[in-house]
Amino acid sequence: MVHTDQGFRYRHRSWRALIEEAGLTQSRSRRATCLDNAIVENFFSHLKGELFHHNSFDTIEEFTAALHDYIHWYNTTRISTTLGGLSPTEYRAQTRTA
Repeated sequence: MVHTDQGFRYRHRSWRALIEEAGLTQSRSRRATCLDNAIVENFFSHLKGELFHHNSFDTIEEFTAALHDYIHWYNTTRISTTLGGLSPTEYRAQTRTA
C-alpha cells in the first residue's frame, strides 16, 4: 500500500504504472481533507528537518540505522510542547498512571 495525497504527480499515468508494476496498491487521501494526513505530515516534516537535511548517507544500511535511532529518539527523548514538555513515551506513561 502506497498512501499519497491528490497531487498531480500522484495522479499521473507514469506514477500509477510504476505502482502497478511493483504490485502495490495506491491509496489517496480524500479531496479537501488535509487533516487525513496531518499527523504523519507533521512527523515527516520533523524527520526531514532534524535528520535528513543535516546528514548524508553513503549506504542504505547507514540510513536505516540513523532512521531507527531517530525514531527511537523522537519517541523517548525529544520533548514536545504540545505534550507539556514531555516525550511521547513519558506522556503515555503519565496518562496511564493518572
